[in-house]
Amino acid sequence: MPDVLHSPAPPASTASAADDDEARYLALRARDARFDGRFFTGVTSTGIYCRPVCAVRTPRRENCRFFTLAAQAESAGFRPCLRCRPELAPQALAWSVQDASGILVRQALRMLDAPQSWGACESGAVVAQLAARLGVSDRHLRRIFEAALGISPLQYLQTRRLLAAKQLLTDTDLPVTQVALASGFASVRRFNAAFNTHYGLNPTQLRRQGAASDGVQAGARAVRLGLRPPYDTAALMGFLAARQIHGMESIRTGPGAQVLRRTVRLASAGTVFTGWLEAGFDDGRPQLWLRVSDGLQPVLPQLIARVRALFDLDADPQAINAVLHPSFPEGDGLRVPGAFDGFELAVRAVLGQQITVAAARTLAQRLVERFGEPIATPWPDLHRLFPTPAALAGAEGDALGSLGIVRQRQAAIVALAQAVDAGTLLLDASADVPATLDVLRALPGIGDWTAQYIAMRALRWPDAFPAGDVALHKALGVQGQPQPARAATEAARAWRPWRSYGVLRAWSGLALALSDQ
Repeated sequence: MPDVLHSPAPPASTASAADDDEARYLALRARDARFDGRFFTGVTSTGIYCRPVCAVRTPRRENCRFFTLAAQAESAGFRPCLRCRPELAPQALAWSVQDASGILVRQALRMLDAPQSWGACESGAVVAQLAARLGVSDRHLRRIFEAALGISPLQYLQTRRLLAAKQLLTDTDLPVTQVALASGFASVRRFNAAFNTHYGLNPTQLRRQGAASDGVQAGARAVRLGLRPPYDTAALMGFLAARQIHGMESIRTGPGAQVLRRTVRLASAGTVFTGWLEAGFDDGRPQLWLRVSDGLQPVLPQLIARVRALFDLDADPQAINAVLHPSFPEGDGLRVPGAFDGFELAVRAVLGQQITVAAARTLAQRLVERFGEPIATPWPDLHRLFPTPAALAGAEGDALGSLGIVRQRQAAIVALAQAVDAGTLLLDASADVPATLDVLRALPGIGDWTAQYIAMRALRWPDAFPAGDVALHKALGVQGQPQPARAATEAARAWRPWRSYGVLRAWSGLALALSDQ
C-alpha cells in the first residue's frame, strides 16, 4: 500500500480535497479497517453509501463520493448499505484543539451522539435544548454546523436517530412502535415518514431486507460493532479482569476467549431497565459482538453507546499514534478502558484511593453485596447489580464502615451519590469536562487524582492527566525530584491532546518492566 495510508492525514490547509479523496479510494480498495468510520463512500450508480470495510465489489472511482459523516452522505441523497451497515462503524470525530467554533461543533456532536439526549420529542426541541446547554443561540449553532460540516444540527440528529432505528429493526424483534420511541421519534407516523423520505421504504420492508441479507432470524443474532485496528484486546481485557467485581462481572481472558459478562441497569424516560450483557471480540476481525437480555432491547441504542465507551471502540489510533509512538513505540494498540456507568466508576475510583487494585476490588465487592439489588441471569456467578446513587446517598456511616471503608472515603461516596442522585453531577461523555472536574474536586475526599481518573474513564476525556500519580512518576523517572507532579506535567507536554492514552502506556510500560525484574 502507498505510504499515504500509513501516515497521518495532512492538515486540511495543505492537502487538496482531490488528494484526500484519492487516499480514501485506496483505503476503500484495500478494505482497510483502520479507516472504518473515518469516512463513508457514496456510490452514485446505486445511490447507496458504505463503510470502507464493505465486502461488496469495489465501485469504480468515478462513481464514488466521499463523506466524513453518515449524515453528510444522507443529506446528499444516499441510503445506508444493508450489508456493511454504517450504523455499526466507529464514530469519526477525534479530539482536537481547534478554534472555539470547532470545539463547539465537537461538543455538540458528542451530545447529539448520546441516545439519552434525543428524547421522544420534536427534533427542533432537542436542538433548542442542545443550544441552551452549550450557551449559544439556535441560529449560531446552525451557522457553525453549516460552516464546519455542510449540514444542519437537525440533519445530523435525524441521521443518528434513523441509523439507531435501522439497527433495532435489523438486530431485534421489537415492534415498530417501540423502535420509533427508542430511537427518539415523537410518533410512529413521523418515524414512518422519515424512513420513507430517507430510505425509500417503510420500516417493515427494511426489517425484511435486513434479515434476508444476514441469513439470520431477527432476535437470534448478536449486534456487531466496528473498531479501528490496531487494538490490544488482551491488554484491555486484562485491565478489566484485574478489577472485576464478582457477582456483577465475569471476564474470561486468553486465546480465543476474550469475553465480558455483566449485569446492567439503565434508566430511560423515567423507566428503569435491568438485565445482562455479554460482549466479546471476534478472532481475526476488527469488531466486537454484543448480546443483551430481552428486557434491555428497548434501550439498545443507549446500551451500545455505553459498550462503545467501555471498550473505547471509537478511538482513532492513527491520530493518537502520530503523537505518542515516538515516546511509546510498543503501545500503538492500547486503548483507555472506559466505564459502563460513570457513577459506578467514580465510586470504584474513590474506593481505590491509595490502596492496591486487589484491595479496592475487595471493598467494591463488599459494597455490591451489601447495597446492590439481586438479579437473575443465565449465569449463577452473575446475580447482583451495582448500587444505585439513591441507595448510597442514604447509606449510614456505620454500614459503610462495617465493610472496611474508612471515614474519609465514606464521606466521599455519600457526597458523590447525593450529587449524582440530585442531578447536579453528570458523569458521562456529554458532560462539560472543566466544570465537572471543579464539581468533583469540591466534594469531600476527592482530590485531583481521583477527578482526573474519573475524567479519563467515565467522561472519556482523552487529555486527562493525574499529575500526582506515583506510578506515573516512577514510569517517567521523576519520582526523586522536588516537585514530581510538576516534572511529570512538563514531561507529558508532548503527549497533548492524548495524555490519557500516554498515561495508560506509561502504566503499561512500568508493569512490563516490573514483571521482567
